[in-house]
Amino acid sequence: MITIDNYLDVHYIHRSNWLRAAVLGANDGIISVASLAIGVATANATREPVLLATIAGLVAGAISMAAGEYVSVNSQADIEKSDIERERRELEEMPENELKILGEIFEKRGLKKETAMQVAKELTEVDALAAHTREELGITEASKANPLQAAFASAIAFIAGGILPFLVTLLSPLKYLESSLYATTLVSLLVLGALSAKSGGSSILKSAVRILVWGIIAMGLSTLVGYLFSTNV
Repeated sequence: MITIDNYLDVHYIHRSNWLRAAVLGANDGIISVASLAIGVATANATREPVLLATIAGLVAGAISMAAGEYVSVNSQADIEKSDIERERRELEEMPENELKILGEIFEKRGLKKETAMQVAKELTEVDALAAHTREELGITEASKANPLQAAFASAIAFIAGGILPFLVTLLSPLKYLESSLYATTLVSLLVLGALSAKSGGSSILKSAVRILVWGIIAMGLSTLVGYLFSTNV
């Protein structure tokens, strides 16, 4: 039996903030650490430099992802707060004008003028600021920026993605290190693309191919750099 709660569960917009940060973090973790390992492995015949590079990349990447997400999402949150505060002042200084604007928004969406104004009045009576924040600014609880959540999700996701190429670097026979990194990275990117698509309700094939293409480009360029600066004889 389909209930209202079950029906609401099929919408994915409430996952957008943490899902974007998590997918971006995991994708960066896999591609960055694997590409770094491949580049160093191509340029060196021993395991130790590759291990050192992957550990450094794992730690630095996680911190960088968290810091970058925190700063960028904080900037978004500051803009949202500024817009909401500006809207609050306008409601205090020009309530009639703001009511008219709200009514025009509903009218543009297809309601008759009288109905649009009635809806605007009723919403204003309940919570004018919430109505204008949602309808005029497009800011909802689902879309509000959460810096700490985004930073934490990015860092954890980066580590989760980067730990696989690190383990391959640690455990794979040196002779097959590069090929093992290529294979595991491509498989993990395909899995990540499929999981992110399923979590977000989008096309699995499109998401998997998109993430795979960029992974191949990154690893290919890293291999080229490794060959150019190779110390192997």
